[in-house]
Amino acid sequence: MAQQQKKEPDQSQLLKVRREKLAQLQEEGKDPFQIMKYDVSHHSQEIKDSFAELEEKSVSIAGRLMSKRVMGKASFCHVQDLEGTIQSYVARDSLGEEEYKAFKKLDIGDIVGIVGKVFKTKTGEISIHADEVTLLSKSLQILPEKFHGLTNTDLRYRQRYVDLIMNPDVKDTFIKRSKIISTIRRYLDGQGFMEVETPMLVSNAGGAAARPFETHFNALDEDLKLRISLELYLKRLIVGGLERVYEIGRVFRNEGLDTRHNPEFTLMELYQAYTDYHGMMDLTENLYRYVAQEVLGTTTITYQGVKMDLSKPFERITMVEAVKKYSGVDFDTIHTLEEARAAAKEHHVEYEERHKKGDILSLFFEEFAEEHLIQPTFVMDHPIEISPLTKKKPEDPAYTERFEFFMNGWEMANAYSELNDPIDQRERFKAQEELLAQGDEEANTTDEDFMNALEIGMPPTGGIGFGIDRMCMLMTDSAAIRDVLLFPTMKTLDR
Repeated sequence: MAQQQKKEPDQSQLLKVRREKLAQLQEEGKDPFQIMKYDVSHHSQEIKDSFAELEEKSVSIAGRLMSKRVMGKASFCHVQDLEGTIQSYVARDSLGEEEYKAFKKLDIGDIVGIVGKVFKTKTGEISIHADEVTLLSKSLQILPEKFHGLTNTDLRYRQRYVDLIMNPDVKDTFIKRSKIISTIRRYLDGQGFMEVETPMLVSNAGGAAARPFETHFNALDEDLKLRISLELYLKRLIVGGLERVYEIGRVFRNEGLDTRHNPEFTLMELYQAYTDYHGMMDLTENLYRYVAQEVLGTTTITYQGVKMDLSKPFERITMVEAVKKYSGVDFDTIHTLEEARAAAKEHHVEYEERHKKGDILSLFFEEFAEEHLIQPTFVMDHPIEISPLTKKKPEDPAYTERFEFFMNGWEMANAYSELNDPIDQRERFKAQEELLAQGDEEANTTDEDFMNALEIGMPPTGGIGFGIDRMCMLMTDSAAIRDVLLFPTMKTLDR
């Protein structure tokens, strides 16, 4: 008869054993959840980097037990903290009989503290010779063995805490994201900008073409919306005399989910008095170079194998020039809506009846040009139909002083010479409301308080909005926006 294979314990039995261990510790007056604090002197990478100074010195670390190899009277384990993992040598003679027995009962995933001397093993691995091992928190769940290998990325996003434990590259991404944002702040603060905060709950969600989320404020019995943009409140501050302002914050758009879109995302907008969209181009170039150099140590970004060079002057091209370059259609020679529609039909560009010539130009750009804009490129001078908050070009009022910044075929930023003429602005809002009446759910409505601010008087101003999440995607080589959002929006699981 063939030898019967040893049966592996099932998941429920393993979980039961962990709870039994916890109950026994509590009965013995050693409840780990009663421990209030633990003094940590060093982190793992710090010990490795400073081995020459720390050799044979006592240190204390704390982190999650990620592996354990028991070999009779001595054992090895690896502890993971913020900076990485470090090995510890745990011997009965150093800990004592009872403490060593307690160590052997620890489970992978437990949070432990270790005090001991720094040394190097015969194989050259920097380690800690443990004098004390303290259980700081009991893990009652079982960590997956190869979480990174799971094809179920949905689970990784839902249980980001496990993803962070099991995948060092994921933790590195979010550490880098934090550095990107702090570096942006440092740069802007150095340029004399002031960071401010503006409302998230608003009665009029304007400043962008997007559907808002709606809610109800019970105390005032009023319907409110979650902001889709930061623009209109920041411009009010320019009116008030705060000449350089910026905000980094969440905005909310009631739209779909894909690799580059999440309904709540991080937007940065900044406004600077007495400059225009050319000033915003210069700021964007300098900011991107500064952040890349500070965070990545280079001005060359490699994303999914594609290199983008930030060291050279960024290309500047008008939307009309871009469409002509990539589709062969020259909108400078198209003068009527009928001609624009004919060109669209010829090139199989779908449009709606409400679309005007400028809208069709924009559709051509999206269809033929966007995907080619891999290296840093400013696409300038958008048609007035799609730019309701932007100054007209004095020499050609069918177009505006606006640019979008592209890298990797993605829109990374959107900037204007801000419209500060209240009479013109009211006409633009009126046109937007007509679009809304025709069924365009993304059209703006007139914001009377903002109009009042413009009538008080706003100086010539340049403004720009940056998609922080896309910037983080490029600089961390992350394939999807969910990879740079700690807790992306997910469909609720049926309970």
